[in-house]
Amino acid sequence: MTKRLIVFITSLTVLIFIIGCPPPAPKPPEPLEVEPTKAEPNKLEPLKIEPPTVEPPTVEPNDVEPVRPEPNAVEPPRLEPDEVKPVKVEPNEVEPNEVEPRPKVSFHDKCATILKNFVDERGMVNYKTLRRKRLQLGNLLDEFAKLDPNEYNSWPKEDKIAFWLNAYNIQMLNIITQNYPIKASRILSIFFGPYSIRNIKGIWTDYKFIVMDEEFTLREIEQRFFREQFDEPRLFFAVSHASLSSPPLRNEPYYGHKLSRQLDDQAKRFLSSTRAFRIDREKQTVYLSDILKSNWYGNEFINRYGTDKKFKSRPPPVRAVLNFAAKYISQQDVHFLEIKNYSVEYLRYDWTLNDGS
Repeated sequence: MTKRLIVFITSLTVLIFIIGCPPPAPKPPEPLEVEPTKAEPNKLEPLKIEPPTVEPPTVEPNDVEPVRPEPNAVEPPRLEPDEVKPVKVEPNEVEPNEVEPRPKVSFHDKCATILKNFVDERGMVNYKTLRRKRLQLGNLLDEFAKLDPNEYNSWPKEDKIAFWLNAYNIQMLNIITQNYPIKASRILSIFFGPYSIRNIKGIWTDYKFIVMDEEFTLREIEQRFFREQFDEPRLFFAVSHASLSSPPLRNEPYYGHKLSRQLDDQAKRFLSSTRAFRIDREKQTVYLSDILKSNWYGNEFINRYGTDKKFKSRPPPVRAVLNFAAKYISQQDVHFLEIKNYSVEYLRYDWTLNDGS
């Protein structure tokens, strides 16, 4: 019993010793506490590394680079004035064209006084007063006779056309004043009326006048220049037949620098008259001026306006005239001409003098 007690105590003492030994064991962990301290700088090292790897330096130039193209975006506005400059130049280019011919063709201005003073906006003429100014009219015709052909040949084509239109119209006024008031025989009055210019015998063929030392009649001017040399069908709306169904006489001379505008205006004015063009929608009939017949001026339109794209069923002169007229009439009338079925008839020409006295 005593031996067992001794063994028990001895075992207990050993056990207590063993248990008591762990307290010094914590000392080895102390180096473990130091190791983390050593590791901490290792953790800081990446922090030191991170700043150099900071992306902003690489990103910032990328952010800046797209900003640099902005000057390129600014450059186009700098080009805009360059694009505008030619627009400013264009009128400068047009103005000289309108101004330059004037000094060369001041001759046209010689006709301005008579046309302005004796012709109204409708093309009616005060022949009664003009008859008393026959000396002034004769002096003007002398200017056509004395013109130097070399000066005429130096003019542009448009001014040459304007010259012959003015010559024709002034000579027509001269012939009428020589025969005013018109006296008609009983027989001619029955056919043409008492105030018709057809009562003036040989008005286009017998009355001669001098232009640049050469003798002409109205018929010769029309044939040689308006039909053959110039090939411009609008001219036939610019010559006056001194009658109510005629294209209206302008109260200004024709000028080369604005001839095309004047001719367009003449065509529009003429075709706006019911004596020249009208449509009867109920009767499905289009009425045209008698001067647009093929045996008058109709054939003169074929070369320029004789396309077969429209009005294919019409004869060439009618097709050409309709194509021409479509440029100067309303869109409603153009639609009718192009779409509808209709017949074409010609209006009786009224040769009554365009007397506005």
